Parts: sequence; structure tokens; C-alpha cells
Amino acid sequence: MPHPVELIVPYAACQTPACQETLQSLALPYLHRLLARLSPAPQPLATIDEMDACLSLPHERAWAQAQGLPDHNGHIPWAAGYAYQQGLAQAEPNTAWAFVTPCYWQVGTDHITLHDPAQLQLTLPEAQSLLEIVSPWLAEDGLQLRLDTPGRWLAHGPLVADLPMPSLERVQGQDVRHWMQHQAQNPHISATQRRAMQVWQRLHSELQMLLYTHPFNDARQARGLVPVNAFWVHGAGQLATPPATITPTPQRLDHLQEAAQSGNWQAWASAWQMLDAGPLAQLLEHLQTGGAARLTLCGTQAALTWHSAPRSLGERLSRFFRPPSLTSICKAL
Repeated sequence: MPHPVELIVPYAACQTPACQETLQSLALPYLHRLLARLSPAPQPLATIDEMDACLSLPHERAWAQAQGLPDHNGHIPWAAGYAYQQGLAQAEPNTAWAFVTPCYWQVGTDHITLHDPAQLQLTLPEAQSLLEIVSPWLAEDGLQLRLDTPGRWLAHGPLVADLPMPSLERVQGQDVRHWMQHQAQNPHISATQRRAMQVWQRLHSELQMLLYTHPFNDARQARGLVPVNAFWVHGAGQLATPPATITPTPQRLDHLQEAAQSGNWQAWASAWQMLDAGPLAQLLEHLQTGGAARLTLCGTQAALTWHSAPRSLGERLSRFFRPPSLTSICKAL
């Protein structure tokens, strides 16, 4: 019997008028036929009542579940799972881990924008030098740093055990003041989490002051590069045991992400059509040959899942003649 196949599609829709208008004329025949054959699954993600409280995007939480990780909003232990994969966490299984990403914040009169960290173009020697500059400051509060890639470091220590933060993808290109203020006023976080956030915000302010006139940034600006003037902590948490192995591995299809994030809805529609004619057509064929299938469409507010499940004749006929409307589905995302 064919093995089950699970697909997760981020940025399947968003609530902007331009996206919704694009959907009106978007033909996705294979998705249409898939939805006619699949049944709505019990929704695995807890609903986040307010968009502003959504610290982890729906596809990030769905992907966490698919990877056997807790899907806690703003507190998915991505770094701890990665540390297990790299053989770093086995010796200290209860250690908390987090990713630390050097970044550039553009300060305007009424906004502070976090730009794509990849634009820093950090080299390995630069990243190592920067790590040596900031490590002593963080070590005073029990946070140890190690280089993973030039653009992403691993931190471990008690401070990041209870540190709910918006994911990097959630805040990139946005005004970070909104997120910092939201977290400071969030009534749903615990006293322990609030204290951890206060410590991190203090450390972050100290690092910003340290780097403001540091020769490291003087050298970068002399070469026409933007300074490293901030850091973003994300993926924090701890795991007592390695994440469960999920087989077969679900597939995350990121075809739509770049166009959606840039607001290029013509390119987004083209990417949707390629996705429809490729992976979704293959999923339909898999389903027609007796395989089990699961499909999760993710927007910026919610995620909806469909799966293959036994249905009565009446249900099958109803779904065949009146499959769910793509427009109505996407309005819910």
C-alpha cells in the first residue's frame, strides 16, 4: 500500500484586498479536485484570538507539529530540536536553547524596521569577531553563544527557557516597536516569562550601545555595508528528549513565500499554478491509487487541514458536486 503523503503550503492566502482579488481569477484545477475528495480534518492548531497575539505564523506551528515539536505560540523550541540533531543537546538534555540572529534595524522618525538579516552579508571571520565581542556581555547572565552559521548563532542557558518571542519570519520587514510593546503588555505571559523578557531587553540595549561606535561597525560602514546594530532571539525553549521521528517526512512547499512577502500577487498566482500542476497533481494521483493524503493550507491568520478518511455515499456525492470554494477557504486563512 502506498505510504501516506502530507503537504504543508505556507502563504496559501492572506487578507489583503490585492490577494483576495487575485484569487477571484485563479484557476487551480488539481487543488479543486483534491478538496472534493478529501475531508476536513480536526484542526490541530489552537486558535489565536487576535492577529497581534500570533507570535508564530500558522505554517510555522503546523510545521512544528509535523516535526514532532510542541507548537506553542511564540515558544516553539526550534533551536533545542536543532541542537539534538547536531549532537549538542544529548549531554545536557534539559538545557534551554535559542537561535540568535544578528540583524540591522533601520531607525526612522516613526518606525524601526527589521531588515532581512541576509542583507548583512556576514562572512565567517566577521561573525566570529562579532561573537567574541558580544559573548562576554551575555555570559554575565548565563547565556553561552556558539557559531552555527555566519548569520545564525546558537545560545544556551536558563534565560531562554521561558522566552516567548515573535519568530524572525513574523517580524522581518516590520516595525519591531509594535512587537516589543505588545510583548511588554501581553497579559497572557507568566511572571517568569516577563522577567526573562526584561533581562533580554536590557542585554539587547547594552549590546546596541556597545556596537554603536565599535570599530567592528566602523570597518563595515567604511566598506559600504550596513552596521550590525541589533539581534533577534527566536526558536527558544527546551526539550527533555529528542523530538519524535515522523515517517514519512511531511513536505513543506515554500513556492509562494517570496512573492507573498513582497506583495507581488501576479508572481504569487504563477507560483500557485506551478504548485497546482506539480505537487498537488502528484498528491491527487497518489490519492487516486489508494494512498493516504493530508493537505494543510496556511495563511497569515489560520491553517486548515484536509485528509483522506472514510465517508458515506451522501458525503462523497456532496463533496463531489459542491466542493469547498477556494475563495471561501482562503478568506478563513
